[in-house]
Amino acid sequence: MTSDSGAPSDSTVVQRISDESIQLVDARNRPCGSAPRATMRRYHFWHRATYIVVRNARGELCVQRRTLYKEVFPGGIDLAAGGVVGAGEAVHVAARRELAEELGIVGVPLRHVLEFVHARDGNHIFGSAYLVDYDGPLDLQADEVAETFWLPPERALALEDVTPDTRQVVETLIHDGLLTASE
Repeated sequence: MTSDSGAPSDSTVVQRISDESIQLVDARNRPCGSAPRATMRRYHFWHRATYIVVRNARGELCVQRRTLYKEVFPGGIDLAAGGVVGAGEAVHVAARRELAEELGIVGVPLRHVLEFVHARDGNHIFGSAYLVDYDGPLDLQADEVAETFWLPPERALALEDVTPDTRQVVETLIHDGLLTASE
């Protein structure tokens, strides 16, 4: 179901989000079952997520403003594409899927750069981060990405409302020398 603007209706988006089956893991990142996304969020279960930092030839990051439909940090700023790993889904497959869904980027090499833990504010995530170099067109997923723009890493980090998990990824990549922090 879509609205007059062609965007999905609120009830369609909420239903899809809550029905999606998520891979659950224990506190050591071992698979231990699955649950609907809404249940995972409600009980703050450990889960896996992917983070794909998209960088252009000028070294700028693709920054996304989240739609108001997002169940976590609606309207916030993401410094990476990505999302939760589905039940039984391999992490690298989830990363490719999320990159294609959110930004329409397909057929580009993903470079695995980081594994990390994010356990704050009720989120319990084992994250896998990837870096992608890309200068082509973007095709935004209307129910998840409100807009995108390109900024140098340090300017992106200076924005208000950056999601804490994507901030952690970019700060770690800069610290580890995988992203340049100078303009």
